[in-house]
Amino acid sequence: MLKSLLSLFLQENCPLCDRPTQEEICSYCQKQLKNYKLKNHQQFWQGELPLFVWGQYEGKLKQSIAALKYDKYQSIGELLGIWLGESWSNSSKVKSIKSITVIPIPLDPKKQKDRGFNQAEVIARTFCQITGYRLQGNGLEKVRSTQAMFGLNPTERQANIKQAFRVRKSLEKQLASNPVLLLDDIYTTGATATEAAQSLRSKGIKVIGIAAIAKPN
Repeated sequence: MLKSLLSLFLQENCPLCDRPTQEEICSYCQKQLKNYKLKNHQQFWQGELPLFVWGQYEGKLKQSIAALKYDKYQSIGELLGIWLGESWSNSSKVKSIKSITVIPIPLDPKKQKDRGFNQAEVIARTFCQITGYRLQGNGLEKVRSTQAMFGLNPTERQANIKQAFRVRKSLEKQLASNPVLLLDDIYTTGATATEAAQSLRSKGIKVIGIAAIAKPN
């Protein structure tokens, strides 16, 4: 009886529905989230910058990413990173790629200071725990502030993000020894990922693609 009461008091509320739960996200919301999981995560794994994506950016999945970023529920990012890693490990086209260094897309320093963390790095941390890949959380740095991409057309997005990233000088030789996989929470038009990849490739670093939690239709 005492153990049951203690268990009840130690529970926290689910950040997505406010139900009591002992998990990062309650089982009900986890089930709802998985409704947005894509059947074929590697359908976009092609072209100059292949994309591996876990789910569709809408509904409960969109809500969960917002709660991670703006309400600072890092545990959501950790869970999404696990799911992304599991899907990667079970996908035929990509699971055989070895010796990868994972680099999360960096945030603007001021935004990261205000938020306290980079959500892409939180996701990357557990993704690497599942896949066994090496994480280089500070491989890239954002050196120029950019405006929010929402509402910008493709040409404006490209101009907005141009030359916004730089490879850390101290890591150039280290990164050149292994192919790099970029990682982000949301992939929209690809302007940010393409610019980040270009920054790495300009230093002779091979970029095999980008993995993301969600992509809009």
